Amino acid sequence: MEILLSARSLRKGYRTPAGEVTVLEGVDLDVVRGEMVAIVGASGVGKSTLLHVLGTLDRPDGGSLRIAGEDVLALPESRRCEFRNRTLGFVFQFHHLLPEFSALENVAMPLLIARRSADESRRRALELLDEVGLAARADHRPGALSGGEQQRVAVARALAASPRALLADEPTGDLDRATGRRLQETLRAIVGARGLSVVIVTHNDEIARGCDRVLALEGGRLRAA
Repeated sequence: MEILLSARSLRKGYRTPAGEVTVLEGVDLDVVRGEMVAIVGASGVGKSTLLHVLGTLDRPDGGSLRIAGEDVLALPESRRCEFRNRTLGFVFQFHHLLPEFSALENVAMPLLIARRSADESRRRALELLDEVGLAARADHRPGALSGGEQQRVAVARALAASPRALLADEPTGDLDRATGRRLQETLRAIVGARGLSVVIVTHNDEIARGCDRVLALEGGRLRAA
């Protein structure tokens, strides 16, 4: 099986007034193409930090990270940003949709930023909204959508650049249980159709159990949960 993401001995710490705090202390992780991996753990253990490092949003203090065969830590910042935008999609607990734009415009935004034509961006955005079951809500602004609908728009936006992997940080944390379950079903259908790899940080045991693997972050390292 193709390993899409491979991390070895990732380390990350922060300086605080009380001294150095180690968050990641030798994290190893392989995620294969088409796999959904859940990362669980107590609050404050570094799950979001790990996701940010895996997504190249934050640089580790040590270790290696290969994504889609690329040694991403060896890339200069400009190329790493380009690689991230092309290869990874992100979904967060709070959707961060732009309230003054419609669902369609929010999904099309990454394509327009990438200098795709307006017609192509609109067509692609409509396809993605249809894929997450919201084509009929394309012209609605976020304030007119439910929390679950807003999060599905965020998923569609994350897919706009046809990434190889999705990284999701508590994507159901602001949703009720039933809505969270529907969102996970949407993600599972997308994984099946596209062969994406997905890493989900979650406190929701039901969401975690619905993934292919569950790993716990404890003491700065990952173990099977």
